[in-house]
Amino acid sequence: MVNQNGIQEDFFTERTRILDTLAKSENQHVIMRLIGALAFRTHCPQYGYIQDALGREFTDIDFASYPRFLKDIQRILGGLGYQEDKTVTQLFSDSRMLFHDPLYGRHIDIFFNKLDFCHPVSFVGRLEIEKYTLPLAELLLEKMQIYKINPKDLIDTIMLLREHPLGHEDHETINLYIITKVLANDWGFWRTVTGNLKLVDEYLDRYDQLNQDDREVVRERIHQLQDAIDNTPKSLKWKMRSNIGEKVKWYKDVEELMHR
Repeated sequence: MVNQNGIQEDFFTERTRILDTLAKSENQHVIMRLIGALAFRTHCPQYGYIQDALGREFTDIDFASYPRFLKDIQRILGGLGYQEDKTVTQLFSDSRMLFHDPLYGRHIDIFFNKLDFCHPVSFVGRLEIEKYTLPLAELLLEKMQIYKINPKDLIDTIMLLREHPLGHEDHETINLYIITKVLANDWGFWRTVTGNLKLVDEYLDRYDQLNQDDREVVRERIHQLQDAIDNTPKSLKWKMRSNIGEKVKWYKDVEELMHR
C-alpha cells in the first residue's frame, strides 16, 4: 500500500525510498545515517536472515545526523510525506527531531550528535565514515548501552557479530579502538556493556534457529571483544568510579517520548 505522498508500507522499500532521496544531487550534502534495527539489517546482507528467523520485527526508521542539517531534514522528510512533531522540535531541536508517518503510524526519530539513553554514544565526526549507517562500532554500542536490554537488541547484536569481524579499522569491521576507548574512560558504561556481552553469550544457546557455526563465531568475537576491553588501560576517572561500584546507580533510566 502507498499513500498519496508515496510512503511505503514495507520497511525495506521505505528505507530505500528515503536513501534514494538522500542520494539525489540536491541532497548529497545532507548527512543522515540509519540507526536501529534497519541499520543493522542494511549492514548485514549475508546474515540478515537471522532477524527474520528469530522473529525480529521492525517498528520505526531512525537516523543520526548533525544539527546543521535541521532545515534540510525538514525539507526532505516533509517532501516524502512525513509530518514533523513541532513540539519535539521546539523542545529538543539541538538533540532530537521526530516525524510521523500519517498512514502507517510509524515514526522517524532523528538524533543529533549523540544517542543519550542509558549511556551516551557520541557520533560527532563519525557519521562521515559510512554511507548509509552509523559505523559498526557505534551500532554495537547503541545496543550494548541499554541497561535493561531486551531480546530484539540481543538478536541485532548476534547478527552484527555473526556478520562482521573485530579489528582496528572501520571498513566492514567493528572498530575495537572506538569501543575500548569509550569504555576505558567510563566505568558505568563498561559495567553495562560487559554485563550485556555475557547476556548475548547466554542467549546464543536459547535460539534453536542458530547453527553451531553461528554460535562459535559469535562467541569467539564476544570473547575477543571482552579481552580487548579487559586489556585496555583504564583512566583515573574509571578507577575512581570502580571503587564505588554498584553501590551507586551507574546508568540512566530511559524515558521514551510519548508517541503523538
